[in-house]
Amino acid sequence: MKRLGVSEDELRESFIRSSGPGGQKVNKTSSCVYLVHVPTGLSVKCQQSRSQTVNRFLARRLLLDRIERIQKGKIEAEKKRVEKIRRQKRRRSKRAKEKILEEKHLQSEKKALRSKTSIQTE
Repeated sequence: MKRLGVSEDELRESFIRSSGPGGQKVNKTSSCVYLVHVPTGLSVKCQQSRSQTVNRFLARRLLLDRIERIQKGKIEAEKKRVEKIRRQKRRRSKRAKEKILEEKHLQSEKKALRSKTSIQTE
């Protein structure tokens, strides 16, 4: 939690009754954990175990995994953007410049052939 910059007071935790198999025990106790990270609005519901303490631990782990994925995604997007700008600003090699000029000359020759021909009369 410290590594991601998430503190305990940013989390809102509530306990609700689990659903599914478990019989009377599940119907009587509130072992399902519902965890919300208030700043991001992410929420997690965990009812993997019949133990509330285990579910609290698992819910926190799931929530932190989601927060980490979001943060990494933003960091990766920023790196991509910077790399793209760096590539655009980089000078072209001599060979690349020559190739571009060659293609331009070929294109201009094609266009010159499309022009109207003048009729010469003698």
